[in-house]
Amino acid sequence: MRFSLFPRKKFKNVTEITPEVLRELGAELLLLDVDNTIAPYKTLTLEKSVTDWAEGLKRAGVTLFIVSNNKGERPEVFASLLGIPYIKRAGKPSPRGVREALARTGTAPEKTALSGDQIYTDTIAANLAGVHMLLVEPIKFTNPFLAIRYFLELPFRREKRKKRSA
Repeated sequence: MRFSLFPRKKFKNVTEITPEVLRELGAELLLLDVDNTIAPYKTLTLEKSVTDWAEGLKRAGVTLFIVSNNKGERPEVFASLLGIPYIKRAGKPSPRGVREALARTGTAPEKTALSGDQIYTDTIAANLAGVHMLLVEPIKFTNPFLAIRYFLELPFRREKRKKRSA
């Protein structure tokens, strides 16, 4: 429950987060961001690789739960496609939505990980809530303002790489 801009681990995409990675962390619950984490912006479909990945995690005993800042239909659509619960308007970087998911599942923060693509929302919310932050690279750059935001996040993305390789 500390303010930090650094994720616990970094991955190229969400499908690299395996049951083994989660077991290493002691995580039984994986909270998922939607936009640019499991699907590009403005789409209402999931790649087969993402649905297969989610099914594999569920078979391995991992609980999945969407925690999104999105106000529209996307969190509900993707939750329905994956057969998992969701929270929209989560308010990240506030830890409120993360804590609500923990309360709804009855899972302790130390047994929870959050996967998202942004430092200034997902990472801060995860760290403030005391859950493991698993940063993924954004799927697709479609918005110039987000591209600027991702550029401003580079020092925190690069710093973690240096620490991991040491």
